[in-house]
Amino acid sequence: MRQTVLAVALTGLVALPACHHRQAGPPPPAAPAPVAPATPPPAPEPPPSRDVTPVEDEYSRMRKMATDEIERMGLLSEIHFDFDRADIREADRAVLGKNADALKRFDFLKVTVEGHADERGTVEYNLALGERRAKAAYDYLVSLGVAADRLKTVSYGKEVPLCQQSTEDCWARNRRDHFAVTSKARP
Repeated sequence: MRQTVLAVALTGLVALPACHHRQAGPPPPAAPAPVAPATPPPAPEPPPSRDVTPVEDEYSRMRKMATDEIERMGLLSEIHFDFDRADIREADRAVLGKNADALKRFDFLKVTVEGHADERGTVEYNLALGERRAKAAYDYLVSLGVAADRLKTVSYGKEVPLCQQSTEDCWARNRRDHFAVTSKARP
């Protein structure tokens, strides 16, 4: 009998783990309900079409710029003069024509025509010569349709040279009118 009890006990030990049930944990999350595919948002409507020309865009951009920035752009070109002369040369008339076109296109700019001379001659003589040169360009721009109230003149004579050397090439560079953007008219 001892063997029988031992056999039953061993069978019980071996079979007991087979009867063990695991406790069920929390139920697995339910699968999400199928969602209908989202419709994409409607495409944004393009902004209303404006008939803006590149010139209008450039006009607006220039309007916002500071005068020194406009000056650095080189919108207006200088003209040069022969020795001891204030007559506008033919090639410089074309330059003034382009300057006038730019001033008419950007009608808010105000400009000072600066007359210059080379180092030869007295201070007084060169100031007078620079004034005649500035006035000649002023008059020509007005004749091309630039409003006179947007222009003024000043003479620097020989006091503000571009070039410091005493050579003919340098003197020729100093005999000039410079067009300085000095302000913008109020909108």
